[in-house]
Amino acid sequence: QMQLVESGGGLIQAGGSLRLSCAASGGTFSNDALGWFRQAPGRKREFVAVIGGSWSGGATAYADSVKGRFTVSRDNAKNTAYLQMNSLKPEDSAVYYCAVSSGYAGAVKLELQYAYWGQGTQVTVSS
Repeated sequence: QMQLVESGGGLIQAGGSLRLSCAASGGTFSNDALGWFRQAPGRKREFVAVIGGSWSGGATAYADSVKGRFTVSRDNAKNTAYLQMNSLKPEDSAVYYCAVSSGYAGAVKLELQYAYWGQGTQVTVSS
C-alpha cells in the first residue's frame, strides 16, 4: 500500500514562494501520474497540477489559475514529487494534497483517476 506524505506548507505573504514536497513509500510511482489538488474551506477539492509518468515523458498540466506561477516536478529516484509555487496569492490558500494515479501514465486531472492520497499540507497566503 503506497503512502504519501506532503510537507512544505506554511504561512506566507502574498507574492512569496513555497515548495511543497510529496514523499512516497511502500511502492514506486515512476510510471504513474502524480497530481496535486487543493481544497479551500467551503469549497470542493480542485485540480492544481499533474506530472505524468515515465511513459508520458513526464507531461505536465496545470489549472488555469496557477499556470505560469506553479511548477510540478518529480524525482523518481527519490520517490518524491514537488510543487514549486511562486507569486502566491491569498486565493491560493488551501490544504494541498498530492496523489498518485491508479495506473494512468498521462497527465490526468480527475480525482477518480487517483488511487493514493496524502493527508495534505496547509498553505496560507496573507494579503
